[in-house]
Amino acid sequence: MSYKIGINTIKLQPAERLGHTEYCSNYALVRAVTGKDPCADATAWKDFHDAWQYDFLFVTNDGPVPWDKRGRVTDMGHAEFLEGGIDRRDTVICPFTDVEDVLAFDAVEEYGLPDFDELTTFYEQCYRKGQQANPDQVYTGGYYRTIVSGAIAAFGWDMLLAAAADRERFDRVLESFFQLTLHHVKAWARTSIEVFIQHDDIVWTQGAFMHPDFYRSSIFPRFAKLWQVLHEANKIVLFCSDGDFTEFVDDIAAAGADGFIFEPLTDLEYIVERYGKTKAIFSSKVDCRTLTFGQPDQIRHEIDETLKLAKNCPGFFFAVGNHIPSNVPVDNALYYFDYLSSNWGR
Repeated sequence: MSYKIGINTIKLQPAERLGHTEYCSNYALVRAVTGKDPCADATAWKDFHDAWQYDFLFVTNDGPVPWDKRGRVTDMGHAEFLEGGIDRRDTVICPFTDVEDVLAFDAVEEYGLPDFDELTTFYEQCYRKGQQANPDQVYTGGYYRTIVSGAIAAFGWDMLLAAAADRERFDRVLESFFQLTLHHVKAWARTSIEVFIQHDDIVWTQGAFMHPDFYRSSIFPRFAKLWQVLHEANKIVLFCSDGDFTEFVDDIAAAGADGFIFEPLTDLEYIVERYGKTKAIFSSKVDCRTLTFGQPDQIRHEIDETLKLAKNCPGFFFAVGNHIPSNVPVDNALYYFDYLSSNWGR
């Protein structure tokens, strides 16, 4: 692990090896690597990050008071993901029963804008505490419930899709999420962070769920305004989304993203071909489904195919882009990292 490797790689500067990070919730793996129980020992995750040579930690923070304490949000329930299914939630609640309620929604009015100076102080303290506790990794600032993700959290999928059919009125709703996000982005821009993650799940596994023209008229111009604020404060902006946003890669780059964080669904070859020399890239061809159900030779193949692409990309961070969840066999995960760490040198 190395903060220097992490920050140099993000800045497209020489580093001794590829950058590395993971998005991992596999408690059994943490126990196997560290000998500590992450549910009982607060040091287990840090030890795991160090042992697996993380150079970067994915961190976002939407402020001190959750939305559900400030206004209406939808609970879509939650499938089993963490060990033992402790995160399963069967309750489904949507406070919106009419599309007209969604189209009349104003996120700023609903959730309010925290006092700016207090919010900035909160974010600065979170960052300083986090970076101090993790000196060997780049600790980021970031915002999670951006424009589309904010609408998903507020309305749930069914009401969002119904409302999005009225583009003109739905655009006004998204403007309110933009204004809420902008307030938080401006506060983050006042802090001493170096790197900011703008998370927004703008697509799903098969790509866009709204017309591409709507993204280009209502989403990406607002991204550009958010990122102008951050760039004026000399922050590096990394865009993150689940799903397949291949058709929008160029739009996101044009809006000002300095790097991409994405799943194997988004076309790695395309991003490397177009932006391998100019953007930070956080991903790989290694799919968590291969780690879960595959054999060592299949894992090795996906690593090798990624390394062929990554070797000429100064800003490449190797990661299992769609997570290492709890059902990945520990032996497969250990094989993955052992093989990767033996072959990632520049």
